[in-house]
Amino acid sequence: MNFDDTPQEAEFRAQARAWIDANAPKQYEAELKKASLGRVQLKGANILDVAKAWQKKKAEAGWAVPHWPKEYGGRGATPIERVIWQQEEGAFGKLTAMFIIGQGMCGPTMMAYASEQQKRHYLPPLGSGETVWCQLFSEPAGGSDVAGLRTRAEKDGDDWVINGQKIWTSGAHYSDYGILITRTDPTVPKHKGLTMFFLDMKSKGVEIKPIKQANGNSDFNEVYFTDVRIPDSQRLGAVGDGWNVSLTTLMNERMSIGANVATGFPELFEYCNSLTLDGAPALDDRAVRSKLANWAVRASGLKYTSFRAISALSKGERPGPENSIGKLVAGSMIQDVATYALDLQGASGVLSGPQDAEVAGKFQAMLLRSPATRVEGGTDEILRNIIAERVLGLPGDIRVDKDVPFNQIPTRGRA
Repeated sequence: MNFDDTPQEAEFRAQARAWIDANAPKQYEAELKKASLGRVQLKGANILDVAKAWQKKKAEAGWAVPHWPKEYGGRGATPIERVIWQQEEGAFGKLTAMFIIGQGMCGPTMMAYASEQQKRHYLPPLGSGETVWCQLFSEPAGGSDVAGLRTRAEKDGDDWVINGQKIWTSGAHYSDYGILITRTDPTVPKHKGLTMFFLDMKSKGVEIKPIKQANGNSDFNEVYFTDVRIPDSQRLGAVGDGWNVSLTTLMNERMSIGANVATGFPELFEYCNSLTLDGAPALDDRAVRSKLANWAVRASGLKYTSFRAISALSKGERPGPENSIGKLVAGSMIQDVATYALDLQGASGVLSGPQDAEVAGKFQAMLLRSPATRVEGGTDEILRNIIAERVLGLPGDIRVDKDVPFNQIPTRGRA
């Protein structure tokens, strides 16, 4: 691996750094640097408004989605230049969290399957943050089995009528549009009867119910569809080919999430540097040092595994399984790190809020949010299967429902 920029990359980095230094909302920098998983908030400001303003300013200068084609709102940057931009944006990149699904997952799917007219109409405002998109995949009965979905789409003239429910839809309550996968033919095996659409989230018959999370936030939602009409012109891909369309979304989802999962280690290390245990610095405790050393090794491994993907991008190659590995390791690590931090805090670990210890609240929020990290973008079990089958070459799981029509798959066990 070569970690040095080429002359062209160094020039791009200098341009990006200079623009960010001149234009970033620095009044929020200190708060953003302190923000951690499950707790990205700004005092005295609506974070969505701040994020949209920052995204719009980036878009006006061509920095909002630098890797997108120019005709869709980007600047035609290379994949490695995209990485360089993310590195230079630093803490301000946390303001793009509400756009990651739209720009990292929905956008690439629209580029691959929407008409040219639709791409030129919908993608620029998506890239600039003027519109927010969500991904309507997961369902109550399907769990992590996307192909087990039951939301129906039935053809009616030039429209499709949608009925069903989605769950755990991130950002649906503030999204303008969404991509939606449905079942259009229940008489064929479950992967073959799916069709993808995009829709206006304000459409008649769409009902959104935020889910109250353990950490007090409501980032996820239930979304109900009752006789929602979608024109056939908003279909993405062929009828019945929704699974292949969804693979584009899922591939980009794992790349977007896997490359940016936090570990909590920097926050823990900083905390331990100032913590006192039994009248002595916490770092004097051999058990604390042992824990920190173990996580330091893991964090370093994640860092350099990510660099492998960056090196591949710099050579014009497609990254391998690095992002699946990174998400699998980081997802469990942040949960362990947050748990240990609360153990060190003792009774103060149950406190949260502006009037209480800031650090205690940070790790509590991190712990309460961390289980979702191990589910979103592919559960630990799914990622292990991907690594086992596509990296190690092991046989795939036995699937007894592989060639069974969806409407003949049993929905409950025998008594």
